[in-house]
Amino acid sequence: MKKAVIAMVVTLGLSACVTINIYFPAAAAEKAADKIIDDIWRLKDAGPSPKKEEPAK
Repeated sequence: MKKAVIAMVVTLGLSACVTINIYFPAAAAEKAADKIIDDIWRLKDAGPSPKKEEPAK
């Protein structure tokens, strides 16, 4: 029984040391950022949209 507990503790300790790395392609991230910036500038250049008048009640 004592060996089983030690084995579980060792297994748990080893599994706690696992690191998952996710890499994003730099070119794709830069392209997405450029698109967002272009969209923001396009909205800024268009100016505020005219307000719609509410119908009289």
